[in-house]
Amino acid sequence: MSAASGPDFLHDKPLAPYGADWRRSRGRMFAEKTSPTRGDFQRDRDRLIHSTAFRRLAHKTQVFIPFEGDHFRTRLTHTIEVAQIARALARGLTLDEDLAEATALAHDLGHTCFGHAGEEVLDACMAAYGGFDHNAHALRIVTCLERRYAGWDGLNLCYETLEGLVKHNGPLRGRFVPVGRRKRKIHRHIIEFDRIFPLDLELFASAEAQCAALADDIAYNAHDIDDGLRAGLFSLDDLRRIPFLDMLLAEIDTLHPGLEQVRAIHELVRRIITRFVEDAFAESARRLRMVAPKSIDDVRRCELPVVAFSDNMERAQKEIKDFLFTRMYRHAAVLPVWRNAEKIVRGLFEKFFADPETMPEEWAQAARPCDEAGRARVVSDYIAGMTDRYALTQAEQWLG
Repeated sequence: MSAASGPDFLHDKPLAPYGADWRRSRGRMFAEKTSPTRGDFQRDRDRLIHSTAFRRLAHKTQVFIPFEGDHFRTRLTHTIEVAQIARALARGLTLDEDLAEATALAHDLGHTCFGHAGEEVLDACMAAYGGFDHNAHALRIVTCLERRYAGWDGLNLCYETLEGLVKHNGPLRGRFVPVGRRKRKIHRHIIEFDRIFPLDLELFASAEAQCAALADDIAYNAHDIDDGLRAGLFSLDDLRRIPFLDMLLAEIDTLHPGLEQVRAIHELVRRIITRFVEDAFAESARRLRMVAPKSIDDVRRCELPVVAFSDNMERAQKEIKDFLFTRMYRHAAVLPVWRNAEKIVRGLFEKFFADPETMPEEWAQAARPCDEAGRARVVSDYIAGMTDRYALTQAEQWLG
């Protein structure tokens, strides 16, 4: 169902011709009446915020580190930060802010408990049954697992929100797939859903979705540096080996000599975000002038993303990611905690797969009529939805 014409009193900001206009949306899987008070992308944003999966993000780890405290990021705080940056990028590029925000709010819904440690072991447990992918699981959540409406499963989101969720990092097949992702298989659930509700997997998503993807990178890098410094996994001096960060730290030293560390960290983090956002504005404006898209479909058919970092900033981002991988995600203090998390997830999977009746009745009932592969998927869905705290409670109950 296409949202042909909305109420006259909904005065949306003027969009660039290549922006996503909710009045010309490709619609939803199940037809709905247009809201008298909200555009369709606003409704998608609101549905995501009110979903059970979104609330669970408050108790899922962003990066699983061996320190407790209220100041480290969770999936929820990270998601809110991504949404804020995505909205700022969309506003600066005269795109639809609601769609950029909705895509940002949805992008991490499919993550498991215990950060990437949980995802890696759940993928290994599911290897014989199609594997586990957090992006595909997010699609399962919004199209199947959320059960809030009388007429359908899922949230019945607009095409543009769904394509942003699935393709915010670029096309999944065809000649425009980035070289580094060409060997990666498309998860079965995405393929199956695409047969029912085609998402043009060979094309880019909207510019709004591309804003959300860049916002994720900006927030991830800046705030993992913040958390890593606060956890004592590395120091400000360690960051100086990265030229981009060394430049920012030198700037802080010049403007604020002798600044206490807690303020220096804040100064660094906000400068990282600001410089990446400013670069994204400049590079995206350059690409949009060069491509001159006349519509959202022109954006989809481009050979490269229209929202991007410059080559220099892309290089800086890669250097930050490489540093964080070795000095934070694979830090000696983190690895034992990761191994324990992996042990918990693997143990819970084996327990519930062998005896589905030990799961809560709703999940046991879903598993009863299934074959082996179907039972594995139910168990995977159940574990993927767990918060860190709930997974630890389940481990105490069932694993001893």
